[in-house]
Amino acid sequence: MSSIRDKYDTGKTVFSCEVFPPKKDKPIEPTMDKLKDFKDIAPDFLSVTYGAGGSNAGHAVEIASFIRRDVGVDVLSHITSVGFSRTKLDEGLKTFRENKIENVLALRGDRPKTMTDDEYNSRDFFHASDMADFIRENYPDFTIAGACYPDKHFEAEDYDEDIANLKKKVDNGCSFLISQLFFDNEKFYLMQKLMEKAGIKAPVSAGIMPITNAKMLGTTVTLSGTSVPKSLSDLIARYGENDDDMRKAGIEYAINQIKDLLNHGADGIHLYVMNKPEVAREIFANTR
Repeated sequence: MSSIRDKYDTGKTVFSCEVFPPKKDKPIEPTMDKLKDFKDIAPDFLSVTYGAGGSNAGHAVEIASFIRRDVGVDVLSHITSVGFSRTKLDEGLKTFRENKIENVLALRGDRPKTMTDDEYNSRDFFHASDMADFIRENYPDFTIAGACYPDKHFEAEDYDEDIANLKKKVDNGCSFLISQLFFDNEKFYLMQKLMEKAGIKAPVSAGIMPITNAKMLGTTVTLSGTSVPKSLSDLIARYGENDDDMRKAGIEYAINQIKDLLNHGADGIHLYVMNKPEVAREIFANTR
């Protein structure tokens, strides 16, 4: 099993995409058919989201295994700590290993709606850094990635606190990082400077989400807390009512973001295109 971390040592920009499994009550075959289209796009890896507390665990493992085996692309499986006890996490990691999935993205995740206050306040892992430490100690053969936040994590009081938490995450075993999506590259460059000042040397893939319809922006901002620069707001105002024009403009905005990041020597580009290989193909063709 290859370590995705090694890809950042080749001197080439690492290109990756994020996909998600279907919900447990939905058939898996349509998603698999979509993912087959990533074969000829050949990203360096695909990351697969994972439901909080394992709500999509079965499909997540199945989709990750399918990507590795049938799509022929390295896979990074998300794993969220918020709903896991040490015992459940241990079981989940063993399942990953049995399926030859040994690259994981350690996230805290959102609180499941069914989780009681007592369960939430007595959980084994309060932070992603706690879970990363557990994985490092008990599964040293695994490669662990972590998340970082150009707009600052919404729960952090300031950037200093956010960077201190990030350093702990890296010190506890996260060997490379994927950023939360952002629309203002200056936020990413500021984060890089703060990381350097704090002595954080892990490579970072910049998270880019192309806004291909106007509704996406509101949902994205609500879920991620990402700020929206005036240039993107103006673009939405100009093209938002025309689906075709909005798609073209949103993809062009993402391409321009990526070109600027590449000119600044970004370690990697991570596309939040979810299950839309056609969008990834168009963007990669113009930036790789």
